[in-house]
Amino acid sequence: MTTLDADPGPYTFDLASTALVIIDMQRDFCEPGGFGEALGNDVGRLRVVIEPLRRVLAAARAVGMTVVHTREGHRPDLTDCPPAKLNRGHPSLRIGDPGPKGRILIRGEYGHDIIDELAPVPGETVIDKPGKGSFHGTSFGELLAERGITSLIVTGVTTEVCVHTTVREANDRGYECLVLSDCVGSYFPEFQRAGLAMIAAQGGIFGWVAPSPEFLTALDTAPNLQEVAS
Repeated sequence: MTTLDADPGPYTFDLASTALVIIDMQRDFCEPGGFGEALGNDVGRLRVVIEPLRRVLAAARAVGMTVVHTREGHRPDLTDCPPAKLNRGHPSLRIGDPGPKGRILIRGEYGHDIIDELAPVPGETVIDKPGKGSFHGTSFGELLAERGITSLIVTGVTTEVCVHTTVREANDRGYECLVLSDCVGSYFPEFQRAGLAMIAAQGGIFGWVAPSPEFLTALDTAPNLQEVAS
């Protein structure tokens, strides 16, 4: 078992039963000229997570951790997009409409894919999800169960939407979640602050929060799973 300092208290995990989850680091959300920027958002507020997340991803790969990426998006015919989601937002910038990087939030479009800096490598799972949470309408839960995963290191965007929804879903299912504070981002600074505070409030109502250097230091003392397996 490995332990690190976190809010509201020490977070302990077994590397073999822990997965790094990277939520929705997609071009449309994170790149200049994408859907997020077209809505008037400052994508620089999301891009600040890329470098710390790259370091975390490299370290996780080095020790053989399970890595799971997610992408929010829908089938081209939109049959998995309910009206409550489809009909919100600016009338000319809705899901399925032509966007700066292809049809907005449609699977297979350029903007839907993960940014080059964090692109998955062979052996890493990519979960395509039709909602904000990673469990809804996906095989995410089955994947975690098959691999014996009980702890999640959660990263990605945005803090108050897809990250929060996934953490809440995971908490209800019994997973112990650690959110890396500098590896999650929001377009809105006040949402970032409140979103992180809510996770760790009242003794960790949804999980733990820590900066990525604490996690990286903990990994330095953890066994390399690939060497253990061999």
